[in-house]
Amino acid sequence: MFNLFRRFLSPYKWYVIANIFLNLITAIFNLFSFASIIPILQILFGMDTNTHTYIPFSQIDSLDSLLEIGKNNIYAYIEALINQHGASTALMLLGLYLIIMTLLKTLSAFLASASLVPIRTGILRDIRNTIYRKITSLHLGYFSHEKKGDIISRITNDVVEVEASIISSLETIFKNPIMILLYLIVLFTMSWRLTIFVLILLPISGLLIGRIGKSLKRKSLLGQQLSGELIAQIEETLGGLRVVKAFNAESKLNQRFQSLNETIRHTFNRIHIRYFLAHPISEFLGTAVIAILLWYGGYLILSGKGGITAPEFIYYLVIFYSIINPFKELSRASYSIQKGLASLQRIDAVLDAENKIIEPTNPQNINSFNNEIRFNNVSFKYQDEWVLKNINLTIPKGQTVALVGQSGSGKSTLVDLIPRFYDTIEGSITIDGIDIRNLSTHNLRHLMGNVNQEAILFNDTIYNNITFGVESATQSEVEHAARIANAHDFIMATPDGYQTNIGDRGSRLSGGQRQRISIARAILKNPPILILDEATSALDTESERLVQEAIEQLMLNRTAIVIAHRLSTIKSADLICVLHEGQIIEQGTHEQLIALNGQYKKLCDMQNF
Repeated sequence: MFNLFRRFLSPYKWYVIANIFLNLITAIFNLFSFASIIPILQILFGMDTNTHTYIPFSQIDSLDSLLEIGKNNIYAYIEALINQHGASTALMLLGLYLIIMTLLKTLSAFLASASLVPIRTGILRDIRNTIYRKITSLHLGYFSHEKKGDIISRITNDVVEVEASIISSLETIFKNPIMILLYLIVLFTMSWRLTIFVLILLPISGLLIGRIGKSLKRKSLLGQQLSGELIAQIEETLGGLRVVKAFNAESKLNQRFQSLNETIRHTFNRIHIRYFLAHPISEFLGTAVIAILLWYGGYLILSGKGGITAPEFIYYLVIFYSIINPFKELSRASYSIQKGLASLQRIDAVLDAENKIIEPTNPQNINSFNNEIRFNNVSFKYQDEWVLKNINLTIPKGQTVALVGQSGSGKSTLVDLIPRFYDTIEGSITIDGIDIRNLSTHNLRHLMGNVNQEAILFNDTIYNNITFGVESATQSEVEHAARIANAHDFIMATPDGYQTNIGDRGSRLSGGQRQRISIARAILKNPPILILDEATSALDTESERLVQEAIEQLMLNRTAIVIAHRLSTIKSADLICVLHEGQIIEQGTHEQLIALNGQYKKLCDMQNF
């Protein structure tokens, strides 16, 4: 919790200071309003027959004398009021005083609560922004080991739980300790014997509440983990509904979901029961403490050992009861906080995740691509097995280099190393002689454009998808890019043209249309280096022809690295590299590799057959 406050409270320190000040004022007004009880009781029951005379404040020489003289002068004023105007008038004025003090107390309490609103909403906003920034900055390898649904759960469910449990307890955390401390000072001043007796009783109840709170945190952590698994199952089901229905697997998935859902139900049953146990326990303990205090206070008054009168003891009880409510709220807040800390722990697991793509401290700058990309003895592995082994490859500017080979041979991994989606384990990659690890990722990726096998589009307009990542593009530039990508005609045939929303992941477009939108996006970026990862492999013949024409336009005057399974699309490449088990086993032009009669010739013969 303190880690959360340290990270997120600093922008709101003035609101915190204002809240503490207003809570202090509220507690003082509360004490002054309660103080009217003593003279009211004395007037009503004629309990004080002493005559008080005014003592000048100049005679104050200590804190005790300040309290005694102040108390004496208040009584002297009330007695003079009664003598001049009668007891009824004095009661009316004391009632008016009580109303004014209560008005000031409630006003300051409202302002104290209002000062917390910007803190609560601001911290919640900051947590969401921080998590989202962290997720977008993490390397791709992190997401291969984490369930997508669990990550979504941490951004949504866990953040909401932190807001509901911890941030909603801010008022209790800031206000109640101030009130308890101030009230305790007054109680000590009135009777140190009674107050020490109370302080012996309170820790016993606090210990019991703390033990329940720790078990609540453990159960809450388990509950949030199970909720993450539930969202992961839902996300997998939605993504694979076609397969589920094709294999008649609905009942199997229903059983799996119902089993997990029932486990979540039992877990949260225990969490909520323990949470709701907080109020009854604190209520019972508070009442027990007051009952014991009544007995002990009565004993002190009756025996004359307490140094406190009966009206003052009533005031003492009122103040002590005012401590009980803040104490109960703190105990309830401790339950909420323990519950929220489990979610905060899951959030921190994302925020503290190591980003293996380390930005250089003093990055070199590169504004253009002039000579070559070079792989120097590059080896790479995701975990234990080497995926690439001793890759040496030079890609001159303006040439097209094609990568072919069986699935799992390392083609996609090789091209993912160029924009630093991953970093090499051994060896280096240079652009114009500069190690790409000495460049900022933003500067490096600015030189590159990607067109993948699956066109990754967003639930937005066609215009915004084409201009994605490109600042200040004009309508004419967007249309020019779409024409080159063979996309302009079908775009204009949509209901709203370039302002047509394409749905989730471009679901309102065909596969070929989605791919041409992604090519238009790459054309608009106009990068000197182009990476094409099997951009036509999932298309029908007509769509493939249109996309291939768009790709040929895109590759003009650019350096291109192409991954291809359909070898007919890369016959004209300047260099073809054949990968097998992470190594380049053959390289040359199409004619040279056919003449070599090796693995490439074998792949061509299989496709021709």
